[in-house]
Amino acid sequence: MGTPGADFRVRWTPERLTGWGRSSHSTCQVSDPDTVDEVVAALQESADTTLLARGAGRSYGDVALNGNGRVLRTIGMTAIYGFEPATGVISVAPGVSFGQLLRQFAPHGWIPPVTPGTQFATIGGAIANDVHGKNHDTDGSFGDHLLWFDLALADGSVQRINVESSPELFAATVGGIGLTGIITRATFRMRRVPGPTLLVRERRLRDLEEYLDALAEARGLHHYSVGWIDGVATGRRLGRGILETADHIEDKATGTARHTIRMPFDLPSRTINSMTVNLFNRLYYQRVPARGRERRLDLERFFYPLDAIIDWNRMYGRAGFVQFQCVVPDAEARRAIRKLLERITASGRGSFLAVIKTLGRAGRGLLSFPRPGVTLALDFPRTPGIAEFLTSLHEVTLEHGGRIYLAKDSCVTARQFQQMYPRSAAFQAILRKIDPSRRMRSDMSIRLQL
Repeated sequence: MGTPGADFRVRWTPERLTGWGRSSHSTCQVSDPDTVDEVVAALQESADTTLLARGAGRSYGDVALNGNGRVLRTIGMTAIYGFEPATGVISVAPGVSFGQLLRQFAPHGWIPPVTPGTQFATIGGAIANDVHGKNHDTDGSFGDHLLWFDLALADGSVQRINVESSPELFAATVGGIGLTGIITRATFRMRRVPGPTLLVRERRLRDLEEYLDALAEARGLHHYSVGWIDGVATGRRLGRGILETADHIEDKATGTARHTIRMPFDLPSRTINSMTVNLFNRLYYQRVPARGRERRLDLERFFYPLDAIIDWNRMYGRAGFVQFQCVVPDAEARRAIRKLLERITASGRGSFLAVIKTLGRAGRGLLSFPRPGVTLALDFPRTPGIAEFLTSLHEVTLEHGGRIYLAKDSCVTARQFQQMYPRSAAFQAILRKIDPSRRMRSDMSIRLQL
C-alpha cells in the first residue's frame, strides 16, 4: 500500500501504564492517534526508540507495556469503514470495541463471530492475541474469521496483509502480541444470528470427572459452553462447579437495560482471603438449583458477565492480581486439570473467578494460544510467593503438553515459553526480516527473549 502522508508532529506524554491485573506497571511515552497518518508519523519519529501498540488495556499482564519506550494507544481509532449486509463482511479501525459492534449490529441480526469475555476489548487487540470465546469448538478464534488487515511496519510503510499474499506475516501478526507492527484496519466476517437472545442452560456438577464428561458432551450439542469451577473444593468435591451452555433462539425481545455498578475504590488486600473465597464459592455453587435451570439471556449478559461491575479489578486491592490460564490437550486433560486443582487447593490460594471450557482447532497464528483441549483460568491476588507458585503451575502445564495464554500472563519464563510455543523460532525469524532493529518491543517480549 505504500506510506501515507505523515505531516504531523506527534505529541508524547509520559504515563504510568498497567495491565488489567494491575500487577505489571511501566512508565511509557504515550500518544493517542486518531488516523493512519498519525500512526505513520509516530513510527517515523520513533527511529531511535522502541514502539508498541496498545488498545483498551484489557490484557492482564505486561503484553501491552513498553517501559521507557513509546506506546501508541489506538483506542481513539473507532471508524467503521464499511459493512456488507449480504455477506456480513465488515471493515473497521483497530480501536473499535466488541461492545460497539454488538450495540450497532446485533439489532440487525449480526454479531462479532468470536468475542472475548469483555466488551471493552478492541479489534486490534483481538488480532494481536487471537482471542477466543465460549464458542471456540464451533467457530474457532478471531483469526479464523479475519480476511485481511492493514499493518504499519516499523519502517513506517503500510502493507495490506492476507493469508494468500503474505502468509508469513499473517501468521506472525495473528496472535503475535503486537510485535510485527501497528494494525490500522481490519476486515472480517460477522456472524448472522436470529435474534438478540440466547437460551442458557445451567447445571451443577458434583466433581471433576462429571464436569469433564459434561464439557465433552456439550461440544457436540451446543453453540456455546463455559463453566465456573470451585477453586477451593477438595476431596470428593474437587472440580465441582456449574456448566453453562447456550444457543441462539428466534426471540425478538430486546430485554431491559443492563444495570451496572462501579467499584469506587480499591478494597483492602485482606478482603480476599481463604475464608471469603470459600464462602463465595459455596454460595455461588448453590445459586443454581440441584435439578438445573433454563433461562433466556440477552447477548451482553451472557458474553460479558463481569462487565456489569465497572473496574472490577479493584476488588483485589492496590497490589492487583495475576491470572493463570492454560490449555492442555484432550488426552491429558483429566490428569492435568486434576493435578493443577490439587496443587491450587493445597496452596490455600483460592480464586473467586475460576473458568473452565473446551477449545477446538488450533489457531492460525504462530503464537496463537488455542489448540484442541481444555482450558482452565483462575485469578489470584498478588501476594508474596505468587510468582513461584505460578511457575509451579506452568511446569505442570508443560508436563502435560499444554501452554499458557500470553494475553493473561505476567511471569512465564523464556524457557517455558519456547517449550510451550514450538513455532516461536519461526516467529522470531520473521521479526528479524521485517524489523531488524527490533523497534517493535514490549516488556513481555524482553521477558520472553523475543
